[in-house]
Amino acid sequence: MDTGDTAWVMASAALVLLMTPGLAFFYGGMVRRKNILSVLMQCFFIMCLATVIWVVCGYSLAFAPSEGFWGGFGWAMLNGVGLEPYADYSATIPHQAFMVFQGMFAIITPALIIGAFAERMKFSSFVVFTTIWLVLVYSPVCHWVWGLGGFLRNMGALDFAGGAVVHINAGIAAIVTALMIGRRKNAEKHIPSPHNLPFVALGTGLLWFGWFGFNAGSALGANGLAVNAFVVTNTAAAAAGLSWAIIEWVRNGKPTLFGVASGAVAGLVAITPAAGFVNVSGALAIGLSVSLFCYLAAVIVKPLLKYDDALDAFGVHCVGGIWGAIATGLFATTTVNPAGADGLFYGNPGLVWIQIKAVLITVVYSGVATFLIYKLVDVLMGMRVSVKEEDVGLDLTQHHERAYTMLE
Repeated sequence: MDTGDTAWVMASAALVLLMTPGLAFFYGGMVRRKNILSVLMQCFFIMCLATVIWVVCGYSLAFAPSEGFWGGFGWAMLNGVGLEPYADYSATIPHQAFMVFQGMFAIITPALIIGAFAERMKFSSFVVFTTIWLVLVYSPVCHWVWGLGGFLRNMGALDFAGGAVVHINAGIAAIVTALMIGRRKNAEKHIPSPHNLPFVALGTGLLWFGWFGFNAGSALGANGLAVNAFVVTNTAAAAAGLSWAIIEWVRNGKPTLFGVASGAVAGLVAITPAAGFVNVSGALAIGLSVSLFCYLAAVIVKPLLKYDDALDAFGVHCVGGIWGAIATGLFATTTVNPAGADGLFYGNPGLVWIQIKAVLITVVYSGVATFLIYKLVDVLMGMRVSVKEEDVGLDLTQHHERAYTMLE
């Protein structure tokens, strides 16, 4: 074991855990004041729920060696997951360090979906839906991409830190749930404005900070690859925040804080699958371009199609993740990571097709499975709160709490 690698991975796990409270503030500031606690509660509850599922069976299903649908239950309850390294994943850190680092990804992935159905899902149904989704959607996709024997991994698909596993997977689930649960009351007439933009800024800062653990931590060591992932992560986020501001400036005459925050998050999403495979020039290209795709999806296409992805989980995470996965096939170079592959611009056009296939497989499976899980829970419990509960707000009706005791 290497103590430096172990320390970096443990610190990175803590950074990734911090991203979920960061997401809570990012999403919480975007909803109306009567629903902020419901978003915070959903995020914090997932931190508890996903952790327990991960140690009981999720890690085994995702990472136990298998050529099948998932890893199986051989490592359930962390049986055989000890303090010695498991060389097939990392030869320099304890197996449990790898397990807990990956567990933080299992926490934030279903939390991303919250942005699609915010302000209108019953909390009890949310708990059941999230539990089933983690077991039947996240764990298999994680195994296919990262697990020993996973068929997308064997196919040569590159996903350094979760473009397909996290962002496309959650983003497709988000659009499915948004379409199935329906629009918020009166949303066709008036889209609610964010009630607390300083919270959005705070959440963005926490996400950006935690994302260094997300991407650079995926090197699984304190090494040059981690440094590259750190540098390109910061570069892509900055470039995307800048390009989103420019788009708003040109189109609307003024840039906005909300736009810069959205752009930065889009850049972080897009660089995630590529962080361990591309250099700074690739990161700049990915960051500068992703804002255009996500802006079109969230600001132009969404109002035209009239779906209510409340906090743009699909428009930012799925669209940004798809572009990041495909861009990895364009800009990847073995000069950054000899264990990866060269992309189109380095003489290997075949990698683009591999990346596209991985995207399509993830989109189809996550979309169909999420649809079936939603229908099952809806039939058994009902997914949406009543009209009266929606009017009052989920803070009071689902949790009997309020965030603000007086009006400003």
